[in-house]
Amino acid sequence: MEATRTFAIYTLGCKLNYSESSAIAQSLMEQGFNKVSFKEKADVYIINTCSVTNEADKECRMVVRNTLNTSPEAFIAVIGCYAQLKPQEIAKIEGVNIVLGASEKFNIANYLNTVNKNQFAEVHSCEIEQPLEFHSSYSSGDRTRSFLKVQDGCDYNCSYCTIPLARGKSRSNTIENVIKNVYEIASKGVREIVLTGVNLGDFGIQPGSDKHTETFFELVQELEKVKASVRFRISSIEPNLLTDDIIKFISNSEKFVPHFHIPLQSGSDSILKKMRRRYLTELYTERVSLIKSLMPHCCIGADVITGFPGETEENFLETYSFLNELDVSYLHAFTYSERSNTPAAEDKEIVPVDVRKKRTRMLRILSEKKLHQFYTQNLGQEREVLFEGHKIPDTPQKGSGDGWQYGHTDNYVRVRIPSDEILKNSMYRVRLNTINAEGTVDGEIVNQFDNSLSNHQIYQLSN
Repeated sequence: MEATRTFAIYTLGCKLNYSESSAIAQSLMEQGFNKVSFKEKADVYIINTCSVTNEADKECRMVVRNTLNTSPEAFIAVIGCYAQLKPQEIAKIEGVNIVLGASEKFNIANYLNTVNKNQFAEVHSCEIEQPLEFHSSYSSGDRTRSFLKVQDGCDYNCSYCTIPLARGKSRSNTIENVIKNVYEIASKGVREIVLTGVNLGDFGIQPGSDKHTETFFELVQELEKVKASVRFRISSIEPNLLTDDIIKFISNSEKFVPHFHIPLQSGSDSILKKMRRRYLTELYTERVSLIKSLMPHCCIGADVITGFPGETEENFLETYSFLNELDVSYLHAFTYSERSNTPAAEDKEIVPVDVRKKRTRMLRILSEKKLHQFYTQNLGQEREVLFEGHKIPDTPQKGSGDGWQYGHTDNYVRVRIPSDEILKNSMYRVRLNTINAEGTVDGEIVNQFDNSLSNHQIYQLSN
């Protein structure tokens, strides 16, 4: 292998994919490859795919085409969920040279050293029923925030979902290894760690087992003890796995921020049953009510799917009314798309695509109203803000200096302050004043948090 070989990686989909892309990139660099931007000329282009919707599949094809337009001789490797689900389909895409499945993607360097650019793509994909290892990974490159993978796979069988087919059975890292990862991340200067997984609340099953040896609540309790200047955010957790104990603990936490993202998918119990979800709206309401009783300014996000087979207008209006009355802060609304090898795809009660999209638009408008309402409730408060970036406005405004500094509060309000200083990766207490025209909140600094530890101090604490 030539030490000067270059690679670029493009990530589609979820936070989990971003953490895995970083781990794969790190392993390639350790074996002599040089990483470059995906816009630059490279010897190898890697596309880490998602396959939650048909749009993700189409986006993969588009990235392949765009890569060939700029680098006709490029060696292209496709990995990730789409690669595991439909490897032969991807192999037929012009320009693709190798397709790697769920396990093989973590050994990509071995394949790149032995595979040549041929007319037909090579496919290496495991049987997803086989026991899979857990590959520890976290995103890097952004000193402000890191996505830490602690769990993978899923044992649930929602009728619309291909993720169990793409990622296999539920399996997790150990709490001990997660803590080690946290100290590694913190030593790089990262101030916020987002815990990610396919079914995060199911944390604790070791690879090859079907029983929990640890729990997500135990993980949360141990992370609270970490002696590093980081805060933790939970990416997404199923309502039936978000227990009273977890909610109560986080309400008194000094490390975990008041922000939950809780998938709902439908506000109609009859549709939830067809989806094979493991809860009904009553339980979801109970989760939200408990959170808000303990943390009134907690941010709560929800996922919703529109146009699921059999979703009548009455079912959709049930969902709309349920969400309209529920004290959630924002919605991620998705238009249902048929996925091969799922029970829902066989359902004959098909909702027309234009109706699905109309319902999605309605929920996204509702989400904007919810978010504005949530931001309004937070005005006048002083919140902890981690600044993430700097933006120069198109039209300079009085008092804005060189532009705006942007960040998120602990409870996920996007804030900006006028400043010509570079505050990225700094934590400040900020008073939230007004909602501006771009939909963020204008704030002013009250004081800075000076509680950061040096990399040397973090290393000492972790050993």
